Amino acid sequence: MIQKLTFCVLALFFSTWGQAAENSKTEIMWLGQSAFKITSPTGKVILTDPWLLANPKTPPEYKKLENLGKIDVLLVSHAHWDHFADAPAIAKMNNIPMWGPGDLNSVTVALGILPSNLAPRFNKSGTVTPVPGIQVTAVHAEHSSILVWKNPQTQIEETHFGGEPIGFIIELENGFKIYHMGDTGLFSDMKFIAEYYKPDLVMMPIGGNFTMGPKEAAFAAKEWLKVPNVIPMHFGANPLAKGTVEEFQKFLEGSGIKVNALTPGLARQF
Repeated sequence: MIQKLTFCVLALFFSTWGQAAENSKTEIMWLGQSAFKITSPTGKVILTDPWLLANPKTPPEYKKLENLGKIDVLLVSHAHWDHFADAPAIAKMNNIPMWGPGDLNSVTVALGILPSNLAPRFNKSGTVTPVPGIQVTAVHAEHSSILVWKNPQTQIEETHFGGEPIGFIIELENGFKIYHMGDTGLFSDMKFIAEYYKPDLVMMPIGGNFTMGPKEAAFAAKEWLKVPNVIPMHFGANPLAKGTVEEFQKFLEGSGIKVNALTPGLARQF
């Protein structure tokens, strides 16, 4: 009788939990450049490309990494400093792995930046479950990747191979999928990624010079991705990345695609 009652209670709990996750919203906060704090329907916190301390777009509150609160999943798309810079410190602070390109993490361990248990390896088309209910798949990005690192012994900056850049398909507990493109130029397999993984929301660079600009990003959104919601990123923090949200919106006119322009530090639900 007790076992039967326990089973019924557990069944009710998981049923209620599942319904709550399905009905809950995903909260997304932009922290400038490609850094996002994503809170899943059950409260798990995912942080992407954390360049915060030196990022001119990061709100002052988050210039103190401890103000981010507990981070459950840490994702880094490639080795460039405006994506990698604060990731090792956050990994150590939260005692969580930094998920990034396999070769980047190998270099990170070899240089003594992170211990091997905090720098696991995976690669394109690989899917991991960093915490229960969250799945992350690495996908292609058309970019470059070097790690510029100051050798603590010599105080000289060294340039190291940073692995190949990647984007991420982030699937949350309720099946909601976010495609964080990382830094990328145009490549036609964006169409395949959209058709195969079916993201609900795409975070895409629009700054230009280093990545797609507004015109290229709008073309990708309209012709290849065809998703209802996009969030522009990777603009405004570097004077060479001159693309603007207004230009992006203009190139998307008539497409029916919603541009969700976020203000750094203010969360929005999806």
